[in-house]
Amino acid sequence: MRFGIMGTGRITRRLVADLQSTDGVAVTAIASRSAERANWFASQYGIENAVEGYQALLDCDEVDAVYLALPPALHRQWAVAAAEAGKHVLCEKPLAVDAQQAIAIHAACQKAQVRWLDATAWLHHARSKQMLDFVHGGGIGKLGHVSAAVSFYRPFQSGEHRLRADLGGGALLDLGWYAVGIACRMAGVMPQRVFADCVMEQQVPLRANAMLWFDQDVTASLSVGYDTATRKWFEAAGSEASVICDDFTRPWADRTTRYWVHNSAGEVQAHECADRQEQRMIETLIGDQSLAEFNQFAIQTQAVLDALIQSARERQAIDVVVPSLTASP
Repeated sequence: MRFGIMGTGRITRRLVADLQSTDGVAVTAIASRSAERANWFASQYGIENAVEGYQALLDCDEVDAVYLALPPALHRQWAVAAAEAGKHVLCEKPLAVDAQQAIAIHAACQKAQVRWLDATAWLHHARSKQMLDFVHGGGIGKLGHVSAAVSFYRPFQSGEHRLRADLGGGALLDLGWYAVGIACRMAGVMPQRVFADCVMEQQVPLRANAMLWFDQDVTASLSVGYDTATRKWFEAAGSEASVICDDFTRPWADRTTRYWVHNSAGEVQAHECADRQEQRMIETLIGDQSLAEFNQFAIQTQAVLDALIQSARERQAIDVVVPSLTASP
């Protein structure tokens, strides 16, 4: 599958290399708002076609799929346009700025009969499956509570979209995508009710704390932010043991990919599981397996974030309304 890249930001540089090293994938074009920027990026990564403007990329016959790495406020516009051009879509997280826009992306891809996936790589790591199977299989007893924290200390550049409300910025929508995702995956269902409180800067959440309430007395507490040191950990605590991982969003580059099980007697077991999650994610998109589960989960995650954003704004707990989707291509 031949990929075209929309956007030349920092995150693009990471995934281009993963695309280029995945069997059955080639990166054939890259687009930026400026020809100069596109040409520079293409020369750095050996990409044949550099184009000015995103529509020009969609008009390119050498592109079968797009990797969309633009600010969240632009995701719906260009994901829908890509689908209408017959291109498959790999879209950076968050999928959109709200669930209504996310559903519009899904509907456009269904209508065009193209595949789409949100670029949430940790979902595709073999370690994630091991941890989920252990929790859902009763390895920790009855699940009671999930804690998750995802943060980076001011990872900003000039013109940073994450500090612009009009571009879908803020830690809750950005880093909250990971924290909500792990809580809901571990619980196995979406929450019924949520509450969030935010520290604001430039009209976007700089830091957010949240509570989620699920069926069967399962709860979750989340912390995300741009004003605390790097954290990407979670704990799923049950009646008999807990599962802990300190790098679930992306394994530390210089350490063994691992997680731990702590039992009620204080014993600790370490488990290792090496994998390349970005390549597994790309293989999922270009393969022939159904994407319905991943698409449904992305829309549900977006709906939970909608409720959290509303809760922070209204300063009260909010019931979660989770949409249901039909089958995906």
